[in-house]
Amino acid sequence: MKPRIAVLTRALATAAALLCLAAASDPSERLPDPAQESRARALFQEIRCVVCQNESIDDSDADLAGDLRRMVREEVAAGRTDAQIRTGLVDRYGEFVLLKPRFSWTNAALWTAPFLVVILGGVALLVATRRSRQVQPAALTPEEEARLARLTDNTVPPVDEITSKGRP
Repeated sequence: MKPRIAVLTRALATAAALLCLAAASDPSERLPDPAQESRARALFQEIRCVVCQNESIDDSDADLAGDLRRMVREEVAAGRTDAQIRTGLVDRYGEFVLLKPRFSWTNAALWTAPFLVVILGGVALLVATRRSRQVQPAALTPEEEARLARLTDNTVPPVDEITSKGRP
């Protein structure tokens, strides 16, 4: 039984490896220079597929991702630097095309705004609870004080008074 499992495991591993190689890319699209192909592959991991939106162009099967891979390979083959290639893509597609956008004050504001809103909300809540504790109740009028004294009087009225008011 164990040899059969080992054979099946090897067959599955071989099939998975072949599928990975097949999915990697079309050999005709690869650059002849391994160093350039390696640079292009590294750039593929940094560029977002604008169709899939949460995948790199290396992971995406969309037609536009294939076009972007070809464009990056052409730029690498033409001798452009990684920074020039990224800049060209950002000029064409906007900052969104980069999976890790560059630092800018606009991006910093977008990332910090939710935290600032939570902090400001906490401060507003703290101020509101402190103010509510500081509010003193209004003083009672003499009529209200007399009524309160009658209501809080601990003396029990005589039984005759209770039955005369219609209570059993």
